[in-house]
Amino acid sequence: MRMTEPRVAPLQDDELTAEQRELLSRGNLARLNIFRTLVRHPELFRRWVAFGGHILTQSTLAPRDRELVILRTGHLCDAGYEVHQHTAIGKTVGLTDDEIARVKVGPGASEWSAEDRALLTAADELHADQCLSDATWRALSARYDTKQVLDLIFTIGQYTLVSMALNSLGVQLEQPA
Repeated sequence: MRMTEPRVAPLQDDELTAEQRELLSRGNLARLNIFRTLVRHPELFRRWVAFGGHILTQSTLAPRDRELVILRTGHLCDAGYEVHQHTAIGKTVGLTDDEIARVKVGPGASEWSAEDRALLTAADELHADQCLSDATWRALSARYDTKQVLDLIFTIGQYTLVSMALNSLGVQLEQPA
């Protein structure tokens, strides 16, 4: 975590408007500080949740592949909240503890398969240059169709955006109940 205190605190139950309460009632959003913080802007929140929902639940990427690039993006952005949340999600979709630890090292770790290395390289290239190299495009296109490559690019972009917000707002990990 970059900050020890939030710059913008998550809303408490007694601070929520009826609109904010309704937005947080979908799924189990109210339990997470990210949502309780971002719901301060209901119009933005409504549209962002729809987009983020596609990335997280409707993507054409396999869940393991999605979580691999989300974790790499979180590490590249030094977004402790994102890495923490998606470490748990990654384990539910088949990432091992060793793989999760190795994500921090990146595509240079020798243990990655060629397919995983291409995913991690895509995250690194988009983070550094906002463009995939021809070599990475070819590697991805050998495995994924156009929709999947689009979902990959937009997943990395979405989690870069989220990392920027989390880091700038100082969103903190939830306290255990």
